[in-house]
Amino acid sequence: MERTMNIRINGENREIPHVETLAELLATLGIDTGSTGLAVARNADVIARSRLADTPVEDGDRIEIVHAVQGG
Repeated sequence: MERTMNIRINGENREIPHVETLAELLATLGIDTGSTGLAVARNADVIARSRLADTPVEDGDRIEIVHAVQGG
């Protein structure tokens, strides 16, 4: 049986396959951690891009993912 976890992503409760880090979570969601304009917060703390692979994700976490978009 596959392990899952429940987290809140951008205000939406989600059940996802178990991941260990924010980098793994973003990969699971199909988000490129190298993309320009990406910002991620875990439980209201903004996480530096260089720390995504070191920042754990735990059941019940609140994750906010923002993509800055340029327009005119």
